[in-house]
Amino acid sequence: MLNSARQWKHFAAMLAIGDGVMAIIHPTNDAEAWAAGPEWWNRSMRFFKRCPTLTRLIGAAQIAGGIWWALSNETPASPNGSEEQHDLEGAGFS
Repeated sequence: MLNSARQWKHFAAMLAIGDGVMAIIHPTNDAEAWAAGPEWWNRSMRFFKRCPTLTRLIGAAQIAGGIWWALSNETPASPNGSEEQHDLEGAGFS
């Protein structure tokens, strides 16, 4: 279970990166996978399905944004490694 805001942000970054990779690999499938919801949304997804290059560009932006967001939420480790020790203790390892 995700308990902290940091974990949720990391999870959201992973989703953005993964969806971006899928958009680059197979843009029409990626657009089709998101085609559910209100009609205006479905029209948008049909547009992206017809424009695979644009879908790939948006996918690349998702990857870059997801990586940036994940790294911007990281806590810098201290020189003595106390951050890593704290992370291990919080996970049940002492």
